Amino acid sequence: MFIQTEPTPNPASLKFLPGVQVMASGSAEFRHPDEAGVSPLARRLFEIDGVTGVYLGADFVTVSKAETTEWHHLKPSILGVIMENFTAGLPVIDADAVAPVAAPEGVDGADGEVISQIVELLDTRVRPAVAMDGGDIVFHGFDSGVVYLHMQGACAGCPSSTLTLKHGIENMLRHYIPEVTEVRAV
Repeated sequence: MFIQTEPTPNPASLKFLPGVQVMASGSAEFRHPDEAGVSPLARRLFEIDGVTGVYLGADFVTVSKAETTEWHHLKPSILGVIMENFTAGLPVIDADAVAPVAAPEGVDGADGEVISQIVELLDTRVRPAVAMDGGDIVFHGFDSGVVYLHMQGACAGCPSSTLTLKHGIENMLRHYIPEVTEVRAV
């Protein structure tokens, strides 16, 4: 098994591409070892000293590291854990722990049409680009013209995430959906 790595805009995160499906649907983010109980892969990655976050996407694993740790020290151990997990056929997420993806709140309310448009634009134009950088973006709500989004994976804590939200996503949403006045991170 050959696992490729790609840098991300966030110097504290590295994207690992095992060449196989990682998540059959959805994604999973673990920002602390205590949250990784449902993922054997994330639990093993957190056992590596210096790993501070794990994000599981459709075909990639993004690992975040402590500021004081160097990638050349972590990378071989991370590659070993990922390779062992997939070659042994171990699950990425425990089968009984997979929860259905919830629909965005308020889709049927007064702002339902606007929310549907926001979610569609995020899914078709933003998420693919953010996934290329080893992360994801999650819609959290829409209220009085303000769209609330949560950055995950390499995008969480990335120095350019504010720029991405304000100048990239906000400008695009305001262009296509006049009801949108601002985008805020949650």
